Amino acid sequence: MWFALTGALGFVVDAGVLHLLVTGWNVNLFLARGCSFICAATTTWMINRVVTFSAPQRAPHRLLAEWAAYLAASLGGGCVNYLVFAVAVRVSPWLHEFPTIAVGLGTLAGMAFNFLMYVRYVFRTHSGTAPGS
Repeated sequence: MWFALTGALGFVVDAGVLHLLVTGWNVNLFLARGCSFICAATTTWMINRVVTFSAPQRAPHRLLAEWAAYLAASLGGGCVNYLVFAVAVRVSPWLHEFPTIAVGLGTLAGMAFNFLMYVRYVFRTHSGTAPGS
């Protein structure tokens, strides 16, 4: 449940940053999407670290390494996410006009992959299992 709620907040950050960059600063839609993804991934990492996959065994001094691992693990889901987004806005003029919906489609497509990567590689405990397993 926390993973889904965190993903929903990530979507809000992703879509909000995309909207701000495209409409407020006239940034290219595809460049803006890359920036918005990094902002959303950083937001979800912070929440997932503290709430969804919290474990006392993780060392707080390894924050940068964990963040980098999280972003690396997110790349697979991020590629799926971005591919669905890019196809949607290229194929549908309506989705190109309203890219927030395409962001939502991409977010859903990458979510399952990301969950598996986070559980297996980023937030596993010293025993090799995910917190709460």
